[in-house]
Amino acid sequence: MNRGVLDRITAIFVKETVQMRRDRLTFGMMFGLPIIQLILFGFAINMDPKNLPTAALMEEQTPITRALVQALETSGYYEIVREIDDPRETAALLASGEVTFVVIIPSGFTERLVRGDRPQLLIEADASDPAAASNAIASAEAIFNSALRHELKGPLAALAQGPAPFELVVHSRYNPEAITQYNIVPGLLGVILTMTLVMITAMAMTREAERGTLENLLAMPARPIEVMIGKIGPYVMIGAGQTVVILLAAHFIFKTPFAGALWILMLGVTVFVVANLAIGFTFSTIARSQMQAMQLTFFFFLPSILLSGFMFPFRGMPGWAQGIGEALPLTHFLRIVRGVMLKGAGFSDLDMEFLALLAFTVFAVILAMTRYRRTLD
Repeated sequence: MNRGVLDRITAIFVKETVQMRRDRLTFGMMFGLPIIQLILFGFAINMDPKNLPTAALMEEQTPITRALVQALETSGYYEIVREIDDPRETAALLASGEVTFVVIIPSGFTERLVRGDRPQLLIEADASDPAAASNAIASAEAIFNSALRHELKGPLAALAQGPAPFELVVHSRYNPEAITQYNIVPGLLGVILTMTLVMITAMAMTREAERGTLENLLAMPARPIEVMIGKIGPYVMIGAGQTVVILLAAHFIFKTPFAGALWILMLGVTVFVVANLAIGFTFSTIARSQMQAMQLTFFFFLPSILLSGFMFPFRGMPGWAQGIGEALPLTHFLRIVRGVMLKGAGFSDLDMEFLALLAFTVFAVILAMTRYRRTLD
């Protein structure tokens, strides 16, 4: 190779290396994103959720019924977090997402079991996310059979032979046919709003700086909050348009049920849209170019889509991953939209999700205003 050609390639190589080192944000993303993907996919994602919150309604207390409930806990799939006395509580617990299952042992179960009458055991299951509940439901009968083999001894040993001495009845609520679209399509509303609104807002403000028109904004006698409202106002309308399109598609194309009140969903959408726009506004104060704004958007979007419960069961993730997921607005919005559309949940069932979403929104707005003031300085 000609010496001059090699020198020119070397000079360009050195120049590009120096430029890459100066662009610390992009340099950090090149190493940060692969590391995050390795951690999330390697440790956080689990398609076989364990320790699912379960409520027990025991209408009688006998050694056999207590053994059945204990067997559920030792199986690893079920975690008894509530013992209830009123059957009317089950609907509220499932609608709010506080529990995934309610196990009901009716009065007289032990007596009928001993007589060989094959009494019923009932499991009420939140099947809005089929992937989260399917393995636990599939293992329930085997868990109960194993427990009874240890309890039915002596004169009762014959009951443990052959078919199960009880009948397990599973009521899969909210999505009894396990249709995946019913869970995915409502979640897409949150995913699409997150991806588009954060990116559009971040790039819009960064574009002002790149084109030199940001000085015009800085010269205006407008306070930071006024600039923020004026800039994100049009994108609120875009978010509203996206919401309408997705809801219409969910209803007419995917036949997704809508069991709740529209005003509750719209309230959640409004708070969620403001939160995403505030995040995008904050990213615009950090990024120096539209490319960096896009990189920051994907840096935020990746854990949001993986740890929110959209793609993978939230309960299947380890505790540290669930902690990160609880800090993301998409997690709480997915619970709101799925709760309203699939479960018919009321505001009282979702009040903690609204509170968490509102708290994040306030934090994002304050952070955006603080960062914008520093930009002005």
